[in-house]
Amino acid sequence: MVAAFLVMMVEGATLGLLSYMLEPLFDRVFAPGGSGALIWVGGAILALFLVRALTSIIGRWLLARVNQRAAGAMQVDLLRHLLTLDASFYQEYSPGTLIERVQGDTAAAQGASLLVIGGVGRDLVSLIGLFVVAVSIDPLWTVAALIGAPLLLLPAYFLRRYLRRKAILTREQAGLRVTRMDEIFHGIQQVKLNRMEDYQTGRFQRIIQTIVRAEEKTALARAAMPALVDVITGIGFFAVLMLGGSEVAAGTRTTGEFMSFFTAMALTFQPIRRLSDLAGQWQVAEASLERVFTLFDIQPSGTRPKVSRARPAPGAPEIRFEAVNFTYPDRPVLDGLSFVAEAGKVTALVGSSGAGKSTVFQLISALIEPQAGRILIGGVDVQDLSLSDQRALLASVSQDAALFDETLRENLILGRTDRDADRLARALRDAEVSGFVDAMP
Repeated sequence: MVAAFLVMMVEGATLGLLSYMLEPLFDRVFAPGGSGALIWVGGAILALFLVRALTSIIGRWLLARVNQRAAGAMQVDLLRHLLTLDASFYQEYSPGTLIERVQGDTAAAQGASLLVIGGVGRDLVSLIGLFVVAVSIDPLWTVAALIGAPLLLLPAYFLRRYLRRKAILTREQAGLRVTRMDEIFHGIQQVKLNRMEDYQTGRFQRIIQTIVRAEEKTALARAAMPALVDVITGIGFFAVLMLGGSEVAAGTRTTGEFMSFFTAMALTFQPIRRLSDLAGQWQVAEASLERVFTLFDIQPSGTRPKVSRARPAPGAPEIRFEAVNFTYPDRPVLDGLSFVAEAGKVTALVGSSGAGKSTVFQLISALIEPQAGRILIGGVDVQDLSLSDQRALLASVSQDAALFDETLRENLILGRTDRDADRLARALRDAEVSGFVDAMP
């Protein structure tokens, strides 16, 4: 990032030097007897353009490299953090919302480095260099060129607040968009059987319309600031033309000085427009960064050790609940639950929907933590077990089949590296799927 910043600074500095070189070009080279300096002045201007071209290529390549690596690292770190959070977190945040946070918000936030390096490293340095040239020629002309600048302060403040609100709304609606698509494609059979095509399309369309309206208003607001800069710049040019033109006509200033100043002011046009648009872009990036860091600030509610303080003896363990309580935000589920699932025996939990059967399983598998009471596995309090060690004691067969977009082998071994081909083949035979699996490519 430092290299990209320095390269962009060099690119920005060339604008000031280019405007400075116009004064000797008009006052010396184009003056009688000035042809001897033509090669030197012309060569210097050509060299500046070559440096600008080279730094432009290198700077953008370095910037893209920084952006992509930063965004990729942020996505990986955010996903790694999310995987440490409790099951209650995933009840609050839908899959679509989390997908949009990991993918959309990090992509929007990655522009922050582009704004800082591009805006400060190139455009701000360009402006400083150009204003140095302008002030060195005539401070009064410079003040006249900036006469309308204070008029930008109040509109810029309100536009910043407005853009921030629209950026947050857009990101929230983008999360809903992914959620709707996730629901539709995962429940496509129910959608078709219940003839819900028009209903689901209408829900999705309303979200899209909200996003489109927000994006249109955001684009209008972002365009307003550069437009205001154009007006203020035009007022400044007019003031300088009236003031400086009369001095050149009177002979108190040279044509070269006026052209060098006027070029310096003209070259400030694009950097100022880019920097004014930067405020709008930064609001989008800042809103996304705030949403990303909100997730990073959420911590697991449990206090499990990273290394187990005790472990059950080898073999099938006894599972014991002692006065366990658990309450969801909207309702209590377990109130002083106590039971023993003896080792080596089958224990069935039977009850109506909502009685707490799934909650018991989630407590045993450490997807959630008891709010009161104790759970012991093999005589060891689960609070003394690491999450990994506790879950390694369990094997589960769920009524909901989850298939990852991987090979059949990857779906069976689930990331384990200690499963050889013979053990995998036995598992396929036990499940009675070897026949059609062998025929698959």
